[in-house]
Amino acid sequence: MKTAIPDPTVDDPRVRPELILGGNDFTTVTDKVAGLVERPRPPRAWYVAFAVSLALTGVLVAMIGYLVFTGVGVWGLNNPVGWGFDITNFVFWVGIGHAGTLISAILFLFRQKWRTSINRFAEAMTIFAVVCAGLFPAIHVGRIWLAWWLFPLPNQQQVWPNFRSPLLWDVFAVSSYMFVSLMFWYMGMIPDLATLRDRAKTKVRQIVYGIFSLGWRGSNRQWHRYERAYLLLAALATPLVVSVHSVVSFDFAASQLPGWHTTVFPPYFVAGAIFSGFAMVMMLIIPARQYFGLKDIVTMRHLDNMSKIILATGSMVGFAYAIEFFMAWYSGNPYEMFTFLNRALGPYSWAYWIMVSCNVLTPQLFWFKKLRGSIPVLFVASILINVGMWFERFVIIVTSLSRDFLPGSWLSYTPTYVEILTFAGSFGLFFTLFLLFVRYLPMVAMAEVKSVMPQAHLEEGVHKGLGDYWGDMPQQHGEQGGHHRGGKS
Repeated sequence: MKTAIPDPTVDDPRVRPELILGGNDFTTVTDKVAGLVERPRPPRAWYVAFAVSLALTGVLVAMIGYLVFTGVGVWGLNNPVGWGFDITNFVFWVGIGHAGTLISAILFLFRQKWRTSINRFAEAMTIFAVVCAGLFPAIHVGRIWLAWWLFPLPNQQQVWPNFRSPLLWDVFAVSSYMFVSLMFWYMGMIPDLATLRDRAKTKVRQIVYGIFSLGWRGSNRQWHRYERAYLLLAALATPLVVSVHSVVSFDFAASQLPGWHTTVFPPYFVAGAIFSGFAMVMMLIIPARQYFGLKDIVTMRHLDNMSKIILATGSMVGFAYAIEFFMAWYSGNPYEMFTFLNRALGPYSWAYWIMVSCNVLTPQLFWFKKLRGSIPVLFVASILINVGMWFERFVIIVTSLSRDFLPGSWLSYTPTYVEILTFAGSFGLFFTLFLLFVRYLPMVAMAEVKSVMPQAHLEEGVHKGLGDYWGDMPQQHGEQGGHHRGGKS
Protein backbone atom coordinates (compact mmCIF):
# COMPACT_ATOMS: atom_id res chain seq x y z
CA MET A 1 0.00 0.00 0.00
CA LYS A 2 1.44 3.33 -1.07
CA THR A 3 1.94 6.08 1.49
CA ALA A 4 0.89 9.58 0.45
CA ILE A 5 3.76 12.01 0.28
CA PRO A 6 2.89 15.12 2.34
CA ASP A 7 2.75 18.41 0.46
CA PRO A 8 4.54 21.00 2.65
CA THR A 9 2.57 23.88 1.12
CA VAL A 10 -0.68 22.25 2.26
CA ASP A 11 0.15 20.14 5.30
CA ASP A 12 2.57 22.50 7.01
CA PRO A 13 0.82 25.62 8.34
CA ARG A 14 4.18 27.36 8.61
CA VAL A 15 4.56 27.36 4.81
CA ARG A 16 2.55 30.05 3.07
CA PRO A 17 0.74 29.03 -0.13
CA GLU A 18 1.75 30.51 -3.44
CA LEU A 19 0.17 33.78 -4.50
CA ILE A 20 -0.97 32.30 -7.84
CA LEU A 21 -2.44 28.80 -7.77
CA GLY A 22 -3.74 26.29 -10.31
CA GLY A 23 -0.48 25.70 -12.17
CA ASN A 24 -0.87 28.93 -14.16
CA ASP A 25 1.90 30.29 -16.33
CA PHE A 26 2.30 33.64 -18.08
CA THR A 27 0.11 32.61 -21.01
CA THR A 28 -2.79 31.26 -18.92
CA VAL A 29 -2.82 34.37 -16.73
CA THR A 30 -3.03 36.55 -19.83
CA ASP A 31 -5.76 34.35 -21.32
CA LYS A 32 -7.83 34.41 -18.13
CA VAL A 33 -7.70 38.15 -17.50
CA ALA A 34 -7.75 39.38 -21.09
CA GLY A 35 -10.39 36.82 -21.98
CA LEU A 36 -12.84 38.52 -19.60
CA VAL A 37 -12.57 41.70 -21.65
CA GLU A 38 -12.51 39.96 -25.02
CA ARG A 39 -15.54 37.73 -24.56
CA PRO A 40 -18.46 38.77 -26.80
CA ARG A 41 -20.94 38.96 -23.93
CA PRO A 42 -20.44 39.22 -20.17
CA PRO A 43 -22.32 36.88 -17.79
CA ARG A 44 -26.05 37.39 -17.39
CA ALA A 45 -25.45 38.51 -13.80
CA TRP A 46 -23.47 41.47 -15.18
CA TYR A 47 -26.49 42.64 -17.19
CA VAL A 48 -28.78 42.35 -14.16
CA ALA A 49 -26.37 44.23 -11.91
CA PHE A 50 -25.77 46.89 -14.55
CA ALA A 51 -29.51 47.43 -15.09
CA VAL A 52 -30.08 47.88 -11.34
CA SER A 53 -27.12 50.22 -10.88
CA LEU A 54 -28.05 52.25 -13.95
CA ALA A 55 -31.60 52.65 -12.63
CA LEU A 56 -30.22 53.88 -9.30
CA THR A 57 -27.97 56.31 -11.16
CA GLY A 58 -31.08 57.67 -12.87
CA VAL A 59 -32.66 58.15 -9.45
CA LEU A 60 -29.55 60.09 -8.38
CA VAL A 61 -29.80 62.40 -11.39
CA ALA A 62 -33.51 62.95 -10.74
CA MET A 63 -32.97 63.77 -7.06
CA ILE A 64 -30.13 66.20 -7.82
CA GLY A 65 -32.28 67.87 -10.47
CA TYR A 66 -35.17 68.16 -8.00
CA LEU A 67 -32.79 69.63 -5.41
CA VAL A 68 -31.40 72.22 -7.82
CA PHE A 69 -34.80 73.41 -9.02
CA THR A 70 -36.46 73.36 -5.58
CA GLY A 71 -33.74 74.10 -3.03
CA VAL A 72 -32.23 72.39 0.00
CA GLY A 73 -35.57 72.65 1.76
CA VAL A 74 -36.33 69.24 0.25
CA TRP A 75 -33.78 67.85 2.70
CA GLY A 76 -34.53 67.35 6.38
CA LEU A 77 -31.95 69.89 7.53
CA ASN A 78 -32.88 72.44 10.19
CA ASN A 79 -31.30 74.85 12.58
CA PRO A 80 -29.01 73.69 14.24
CA VAL A 81 -28.52 70.54 12.07
CA GLY A 82 -27.13 72.15 8.94
CA TRP A 83 -25.27 68.99 7.89
CA GLY A 84 -27.00 65.64 7.52
CA PHE A 85 -26.85 62.97 4.86
CA ASP A 86 -24.89 65.27 2.55
CA ILE A 87 -21.65 65.50 4.52
CA THR A 88 -22.15 62.06 6.06
CA ASN A 89 -22.12 60.57 2.56
CA PHE A 90 -19.17 62.74 1.51
CA VAL A 91 -16.97 61.54 4.36
CA PHE A 92 -18.14 57.96 3.84
CA TRP A 93 -17.21 57.89 0.14
CA VAL A 94 -13.86 59.62 0.67
CA GLY A 95 -13.04 56.95 3.25
CA ILE A 96 -13.98 54.17 0.83
CA GLY A 97 -11.38 55.48 -1.60
CA HIS A 98 -8.52 55.18 0.87
CA ALA A 99 -7.74 51.49 0.47
CA GLY A 100 -6.89 51.96 -3.19
CA THR A 101 -3.98 54.27 -2.54
CA LEU A 102 -2.84 52.24 0.45
CA ILE A 103 -2.75 48.97 -1.53
CA SER A 104 -1.24 50.55 -4.62
CA ALA A 105 1.29 52.95 -3.12
CA ILE A 106 2.22 52.01 0.44
CA LEU A 107 2.22 48.24 -0.04
CA PHE A 108 4.15 48.80 -3.28
CA LEU A 109 6.84 50.75 -1.43
CA PHE A 110 7.02 48.05 1.25
CA ARG A 111 7.45 45.38 -1.47
CA GLN A 112 4.33 43.45 -0.48
CA LYS A 113 3.90 41.18 -3.47
CA TRP A 114 0.44 39.97 -2.48
CA ARG A 115 -0.95 43.34 -3.54
CA THR A 116 -0.51 42.53 -7.23
CA SER A 117 -3.75 40.56 -7.61
CA ILE A 118 -6.00 43.13 -5.93
CA ASN A 119 -4.43 46.54 -6.57
CA ARG A 120 -6.32 47.13 -9.84
CA PHE A 121 -9.65 46.54 -8.06
CA ALA A 122 -8.65 48.92 -5.29
CA GLU A 123 -7.38 51.64 -7.62
CA ALA A 124 -10.57 51.57 -9.69
CA MET A 125 -12.66 51.63 -6.53
CA THR A 126 -10.73 54.71 -5.37
CA ILE A 127 -11.49 56.65 -8.55
CA PHE A 128 -15.19 55.82 -8.51
CA ALA A 129 -15.59 56.46 -4.77
CA VAL A 130 -13.98 59.90 -5.06
CA VAL A 131 -16.32 60.71 -7.96
CA CYS A 132 -19.28 59.87 -5.72
CA ALA A 133 -17.78 61.84 -2.83
CA GLY A 134 -17.27 64.92 -4.97
CA LEU A 135 -20.99 65.17 -5.68
CA PHE A 136 -22.04 65.94 -2.13
CA PRO A 137 -19.92 69.02 -1.32
CA ALA A 138 -21.07 70.49 -4.64
CA ILE A 139 -24.79 70.01 -3.98
CA HIS A 140 -24.83 70.68 -0.24
CA VAL A 141 -24.11 74.40 -0.70
CA GLY A 142 -27.63 74.90 -2.07
CA ARG A 143 -26.81 77.33 -4.87
CA ILE A 144 -24.54 74.93 -6.71
CA TRP A 145 -24.09 77.35 -9.61
CA LEU A 146 -21.88 79.38 -7.23
CA ALA A 147 -19.66 76.42 -6.32
CA TRP A 148 -16.95 77.82 -8.58
CA TRP A 149 -16.34 80.46 -5.91
CA LEU A 150 -14.49 77.71 -4.02
CA PHE A 151 -11.68 77.86 -6.54
CA PRO A 152 -9.03 80.64 -6.50
CA LEU A 153 -10.29 82.34 -9.65
CA PRO A 154 -10.83 86.10 -10.04
CA ASN A 155 -14.49 86.95 -10.59
CA GLN A 156 -16.59 90.03 -11.17
CA GLN A 157 -17.84 90.10 -7.56
CA GLN A 158 -14.24 90.21 -6.30
CA VAL A 159 -15.11 87.28 -4.05
CA TRP A 160 -12.12 85.17 -3.10
CA PRO A 161 -12.20 81.86 -1.23
CA ASN A 162 -11.49 81.84 2.49
CA PHE A 163 -8.24 79.88 2.55
CA ARG A 164 -8.54 79.52 6.33
CA SER A 165 -11.70 77.43 5.95
CA PRO A 166 -11.35 73.64 6.22
CA LEU A 167 -14.07 73.38 3.57
CA LEU A 168 -11.68 74.91 1.07
CA TRP A 169 -8.93 72.59 2.23
CA ASP A 170 -11.24 69.74 1.20
CA VAL A 171 -11.36 71.06 -2.35
CA PHE A 172 -7.59 70.96 -2.72
CA ALA A 173 -7.07 67.71 -0.79
CA VAL A 174 -9.75 65.68 -2.56
CA SER A 175 -8.97 67.06 -6.03
CA SER A 176 -5.24 66.31 -5.54
CA TYR A 177 -6.10 62.82 -4.34
CA MET A 178 -8.33 62.26 -7.34
CA PHE A 179 -5.73 63.46 -9.83
CA VAL A 180 -2.83 61.43 -8.41
CA SER A 181 -4.96 58.31 -7.98
CA LEU A 182 -6.17 58.59 -11.57
CA MET A 183 -2.60 58.88 -12.87
CA PHE A 184 -1.49 55.94 -10.74
CA TRP A 185 -4.39 53.78 -11.93
CA TYR A 186 -3.95 54.64 -15.60
CA MET A 187 -0.18 54.30 -15.61
CA GLY A 188 -0.37 50.85 -14.06
CA MET A 189 -2.71 49.73 -16.85
CA ILE A 190 -0.52 50.78 -19.78
CA PRO A 191 1.29 47.41 -20.24
CA ASP A 192 -2.02 45.56 -19.90
CA LEU A 193 -3.74 47.85 -22.39
CA ALA A 194 -0.92 47.04 -24.83
CA THR A 195 -1.67 43.35 -24.31
CA LEU A 196 -5.33 43.94 -25.17
CA ARG A 197 -4.24 45.96 -28.21
CA ASP A 198 -2.03 43.16 -29.49
CA ARG A 199 -4.77 40.55 -28.94
CA ALA A 200 -7.60 42.64 -30.41
CA LYS A 201 -9.57 41.02 -33.22
CA THR A 202 -11.44 44.12 -34.43
CA LYS A 203 -10.17 47.40 -35.83
CA VAL A 204 -12.09 49.48 -33.28
CA ARG A 205 -10.55 47.67 -30.31
CA GLN A 206 -7.08 47.94 -31.85
CA ILE A 207 -7.46 51.69 -32.29
CA VAL A 208 -8.98 52.37 -28.86
CA TYR A 209 -6.56 50.22 -26.87
CA GLY A 210 -3.71 51.40 -29.09
CA ILE A 211 -4.42 55.05 -28.26
CA PHE A 212 -4.56 54.44 -24.52
CA SER A 213 -1.51 52.16 -24.45
CA LEU A 214 0.58 55.14 -25.63
CA GLY A 215 2.69 53.15 -28.07
CA TRP A 216 3.89 50.63 -25.49
CA ARG A 217 6.19 47.96 -26.94
CA GLY A 218 7.75 46.51 -23.78
CA SER A 219 11.37 47.38 -24.54
CA ASN A 220 13.95 47.50 -21.76
CA ARG A 221 14.09 51.30 -22.04
CA GLN A 222 10.31 51.57 -21.64
CA TRP A 223 10.24 49.20 -18.67
CA HIS A 224 13.03 51.14 -16.97
CA ARG A 225 11.27 54.49 -17.43
CA TYR A 226 7.96 52.95 -16.44
CA GLU A 227 9.25 51.46 -13.21
CA ARG A 228 10.97 54.66 -12.14
CA ALA A 229 7.88 56.73 -12.88
CA TYR A 230 5.67 54.22 -11.05
CA LEU A 231 7.94 54.40 -8.03
CA LEU A 232 7.85 58.20 -8.00
CA LEU A 233 4.07 58.22 -8.27
CA ALA A 234 3.85 55.77 -5.37
CA ALA A 235 6.07 58.04 -3.27
CA LEU A 236 3.89 61.01 -4.21
CA ALA A 237 0.64 59.20 -3.44
CA THR A 238 1.70 57.83 -0.05
CA PRO A 239 1.42 61.14 1.88
CA LEU A 240 -2.06 61.57 0.41
CA VAL A 241 -3.29 58.53 2.34
CA VAL A 242 -2.60 60.39 5.57
CA SER A 243 -3.27 63.93 4.43
CA VAL A 244 -6.61 63.60 2.61
CA HIS A 245 -8.71 62.15 5.39
CA SER A 246 -6.80 64.23 7.96
CA VAL A 247 -7.93 67.33 6.07
CA VAL A 248 -11.48 65.97 5.93
CA SER A 249 -11.38 65.50 9.70
CA PHE A 250 -10.40 69.18 10.08
CA ASP A 251 -13.92 70.03 8.87
CA PHE A 252 -14.92 68.95 12.36
CA ALA A 253 -11.79 69.25 14.52
CA ALA A 254 -11.25 72.94 13.65
CA SER A 255 -14.64 73.86 15.11
CA GLN A 256 -15.58 74.55 18.73
CA LEU A 257 -18.52 72.16 18.81
CA PRO A 258 -18.46 69.49 21.56
CA GLY A 259 -17.71 66.09 20.08
CA TRP A 260 -15.84 67.63 17.16
CA HIS A 261 -13.17 69.78 18.77
CA THR A 262 -10.59 67.05 19.37
CA THR A 263 -7.07 66.32 18.17
CA VAL A 264 -7.69 62.57 17.86
CA PHE A 265 -9.75 63.06 14.70
CA PRO A 266 -6.96 63.02 12.06
CA PRO A 267 -5.44 59.61 12.97
CA TYR A 268 -8.88 58.30 13.91
CA PHE A 269 -10.34 59.24 10.54
CA VAL A 270 -7.37 57.82 8.62
CA ALA A 271 -7.60 54.45 10.41
CA GLY A 272 -11.36 54.39 9.85
CA ALA A 273 -10.95 55.22 6.16
CA ILE A 274 -8.48 52.39 5.58
CA PHE A 275 -10.78 50.12 7.59
CA SER A 276 -13.85 50.85 5.46
CA GLY A 277 -11.83 50.92 2.24
CA PHE A 278 -10.46 47.42 2.71
CA ALA A 279 -13.94 46.19 3.62
CA MET A 280 -15.27 47.60 0.34
CA VAL A 281 -12.44 46.00 -1.65
CA MET A 282 -13.27 42.66 -0.06
CA MET A 283 -16.99 43.14 -0.73
CA LEU A 284 -16.28 43.77 -4.42
CA ILE A 285 -13.58 41.19 -4.97
CA ILE A 286 -15.37 38.18 -3.46
CA PRO A 287 -18.21 38.13 -6.04
CA ALA A 288 -15.80 39.10 -8.84
CA ARG A 289 -13.45 36.18 -8.23
CA GLN A 290 -16.46 33.86 -8.12
CA TYR A 291 -18.28 35.03 -11.26
CA PHE A 292 -15.20 35.73 -13.41
CA GLY A 293 -13.20 32.61 -12.53
CA LEU A 294 -10.32 34.36 -10.76
CA LYS A 295 -9.98 32.09 -7.74
CA ASP A 296 -6.49 30.99 -8.81
CA ILE A 297 -5.32 34.61 -9.10
CA VAL A 298 -7.19 36.20 -6.19
CA THR A 299 -6.58 33.44 -3.66
CA MET A 300 -7.56 32.89 -0.05
CA ARG A 301 -4.13 34.18 0.92
CA HIS A 302 -5.09 37.60 -0.45
CA LEU A 303 -8.39 37.58 1.44
CA ASP A 304 -6.61 36.41 4.59
CA ASN A 305 -4.12 39.29 4.40
CA MET A 306 -6.91 41.81 3.84
CA SER A 307 -8.87 40.46 6.80
CA LYS A 308 -5.80 40.88 9.01
CA ILE A 309 -5.51 44.54 7.98
CA ILE A 310 -9.24 44.98 8.65
CA LEU A 311 -8.73 43.46 12.10
CA ALA A 312 -5.81 45.79 12.85
CA THR A 313 -7.53 48.97 11.67
CA GLY A 314 -10.82 47.93 13.28
CA SER A 315 -9.02 47.57 16.60
CA MET A 316 -7.61 51.08 16.11
CA VAL A 317 -11.09 52.41 15.48
CA GLY A 318 -12.42 50.69 18.61
CA PHE A 319 -9.53 52.15 20.63
CA ALA A 320 -10.39 55.60 19.25
CA TYR A 321 -14.00 55.21 20.41
CA ALA A 322 -12.78 54.45 23.93
CA ILE A 323 -10.24 57.29 23.88
CA GLU A 324 -12.98 59.78 22.95
CA PHE A 325 -14.92 58.92 26.10
CA PHE A 326 -11.75 59.02 28.20
CA MET A 327 -10.74 62.45 26.91
CA ALA A 328 -14.26 63.79 27.44
CA TRP A 329 -14.10 62.67 31.07
CA TYR A 330 -10.46 63.63 31.67
CA SER A 331 -10.93 67.13 30.23
CA GLY A 332 -13.48 68.02 32.89
CA ASN A 333 -15.56 69.76 30.23
CA PRO A 334 -19.25 69.13 31.03
CA TYR A 335 -20.31 69.84 27.44
CA GLU A 336 -17.93 67.23 26.05
CA MET A 337 -19.00 64.65 28.62
CA PHE A 338 -22.67 65.29 27.90
CA THR A 339 -22.12 64.94 24.14
CA PHE A 340 -20.63 61.47 24.44
CA LEU A 341 -23.16 60.28 26.99
CA ASN A 342 -25.86 61.59 24.65
CA ARG A 343 -24.39 59.56 21.79
CA ALA A 344 -24.53 56.34 23.79
CA LEU A 345 -27.77 56.94 25.72
CA GLY A 346 -29.64 59.72 23.90
CA PRO A 347 -32.19 59.71 21.07
CA TYR A 348 -29.60 58.52 18.53
CA SER A 349 -28.24 55.75 20.74
CA TRP A 350 -29.56 53.15 18.27
CA ALA A 351 -27.20 54.53 15.60
CA TYR A 352 -24.30 54.59 18.06
CA TRP A 353 -24.70 50.94 19.05
CA ILE A 354 -25.08 49.85 15.42
CA MET A 355 -21.77 51.63 14.82
CA VAL A 356 -20.05 49.91 17.75
CA SER A 357 -21.45 46.48 16.91
CA CYS A 358 -20.39 46.62 13.26
CA ASN A 359 -17.03 48.37 13.65
CA VAL A 360 -15.71 46.95 16.92
CA LEU A 361 -17.28 43.53 17.35
CA THR A 362 -17.44 42.30 13.74
CA PRO A 363 -13.68 42.55 13.01
CA GLN A 364 -12.93 40.46 16.10
CA LEU A 365 -14.14 37.43 14.13
CA PHE A 366 -10.92 37.68 12.14
CA TRP A 367 -8.82 36.57 15.10
CA PHE A 368 -9.79 33.03 14.07
CA LYS A 369 -8.12 31.52 11.03
CA LYS A 370 -11.10 29.32 10.27
CA LEU A 371 -13.39 32.35 10.00
CA ARG A 372 -10.82 34.22 7.90
CA GLY A 373 -11.01 31.29 5.48
CA SER A 374 -14.80 31.35 5.19
CA ILE A 375 -16.09 33.24 2.14
CA PRO A 376 -19.61 33.84 3.57
CA VAL A 377 -18.16 35.20 6.82
CA LEU A 378 -15.77 37.51 4.96
CA PHE A 379 -18.50 38.81 2.65
CA VAL A 380 -21.09 39.45 5.37
CA ALA A 381 -18.49 41.01 7.66
CA SER A 382 -17.33 43.39 4.89
CA ILE A 383 -20.92 44.56 4.37
CA LEU A 384 -21.50 45.06 8.11
CA ILE A 385 -18.28 47.05 8.45
CA ASN A 386 -19.33 49.44 5.69
CA VAL A 387 -22.74 49.83 7.33
CA GLY A 388 -21.02 50.60 10.63
CA MET A 389 -18.63 53.11 9.07
CA TRP A 390 -21.52 55.00 7.49
CA PHE A 391 -23.24 55.15 10.87
CA GLU A 392 -19.99 56.37 12.44
CA ARG A 393 -20.04 59.48 10.22
CA PHE A 394 -23.78 59.93 10.87
CA VAL A 395 -23.28 59.73 14.65
CA ILE A 396 -20.37 62.17 14.65
CA ILE A 397 -22.22 64.77 12.58
CA VAL A 398 -25.83 64.58 13.74
CA THR A 399 -25.48 63.95 17.48
CA SER A 400 -23.09 66.88 17.94
CA LEU A 401 -25.19 69.29 15.87
CA SER A 402 -28.63 68.32 17.19
CA ARG A 403 -27.66 68.97 20.82
CA ASP A 404 -25.03 71.68 21.25
CA PHE A 405 -24.39 74.21 24.04
CA LEU A 406 -27.89 75.70 24.39
CA PRO A 407 -30.80 73.32 25.19
CA GLY A 408 -33.24 75.84 23.75
CA SER A 409 -31.78 75.31 20.28
CA TRP A 410 -31.90 71.50 20.35
CA LEU A 411 -33.74 69.92 17.44
CA SER A 412 -33.80 66.41 16.03
CA TYR A 413 -32.93 65.56 12.45
CA THR A 414 -34.84 63.11 10.25
CA PRO A 415 -33.76 62.50 6.65
CA THR A 416 -36.33 62.87 3.89
CA TYR A 417 -36.94 60.48 1.01
CA VAL A 418 -34.90 62.81 -1.23
CA GLU A 419 -31.80 62.33 0.93
CA ILE A 420 -32.28 58.56 1.17
CA LEU A 421 -32.77 58.20 -2.58
CA THR A 422 -29.76 60.44 -3.28
CA PHE A 423 -27.61 58.22 -1.08
CA ALA A 424 -28.92 55.08 -2.79
CA GLY A 425 -28.31 56.72 -6.16
CA SER A 426 -24.67 57.35 -5.26
CA PHE A 427 -24.26 53.58 -4.92
CA GLY A 428 -25.85 53.24 -8.33
CA LEU A 429 -23.26 55.60 -9.82
CA PHE A 430 -20.43 53.77 -8.07
CA PHE A 431 -21.49 50.31 -9.25
CA THR A 432 -22.28 51.54 -12.76
CA LEU A 433 -18.73 52.82 -13.14
CA PHE A 434 -17.29 49.70 -11.54
CA LEU A 435 -19.26 47.33 -13.79
CA LEU A 436 -18.12 49.23 -16.88
CA PHE A 437 -14.55 48.92 -15.60
CA VAL A 438 -14.69 45.12 -15.20
CA ARG A 439 -16.31 44.80 -18.64
CA TYR A 440 -13.90 46.86 -20.75
CA LEU A 441 -10.62 47.02 -18.78
CA PRO A 442 -8.37 44.34 -17.25
CA MET A 443 -9.51 43.97 -13.65
CA VAL A 444 -6.26 42.29 -12.61
CA ALA A 445 -2.80 43.78 -13.22
CA MET A 446 -1.44 41.06 -15.50
CA ALA A 447 2.06 42.52 -15.78
CA GLU A 448 2.45 42.73 -12.01
CA VAL A 449 0.90 39.34 -11.28
CA LYS A 450 3.40 37.68 -13.62
CA SER A 451 6.25 39.27 -11.70
CA VAL A 452 5.42 37.34 -8.50
CA MET A 453 4.96 33.95 -10.17
CA PRO A 454 7.67 31.29 -9.77
CA GLN A 455 8.29 31.24 -13.54
CA ALA A 456 9.50 34.83 -13.32
CA HIS A 457 12.57 33.66 -11.41
CA LEU A 458 13.45 30.62 -13.49
CA GLU A 459 14.38 32.25 -16.76
CA GLU A 460 17.86 33.32 -17.70
CA GLY A 461 19.03 36.88 -17.78
CA VAL A 462 17.82 37.80 -14.33
CA HIS A 463 18.93 41.22 -13.22
CA LYS A 464 17.85 43.93 -10.87
CA GLY A 465 17.27 47.46 -12.11
CA LEU A 466 17.51 50.59 -10.03
CA GLY A 467 14.43 50.79 -7.87
CA ASP A 468 12.96 47.79 -9.71
CA TYR A 469 9.92 46.69 -7.73
CA TRP A 470 9.76 43.44 -9.64
CA GLY A 471 12.98 42.33 -7.93
CA ASP A 472 14.35 39.30 -9.75
CA MET A 473 12.08 39.82 -12.74
CA PRO A 474 13.91 38.61 -15.88
CA GLN A 475 14.24 41.01 -18.76
CA GLN A 476 15.44 39.86 -22.16
CA HIS A 477 17.88 42.30 -23.64
CA GLY A 478 16.73 43.80 -26.88
CA GLU A 479 13.86 45.86 -28.22
CA GLN A 480 11.21 43.27 -27.31
CA GLY A 481 12.49 42.53 -23.81
CA GLY A 482 9.93 42.33 -21.04
CA HIS A 483 6.99 41.17 -23.19
CA HIS A 484 6.36 38.32 -20.79
CA ARG A 485 5.35 40.96 -18.23
CA GLY A 486 2.50 42.29 -20.24
CA GLY A 487 3.57 43.61 -23.61
CA LYS A 488 2.35 40.47 -25.34
CA SER A 489 1.13 37.10 -24.24
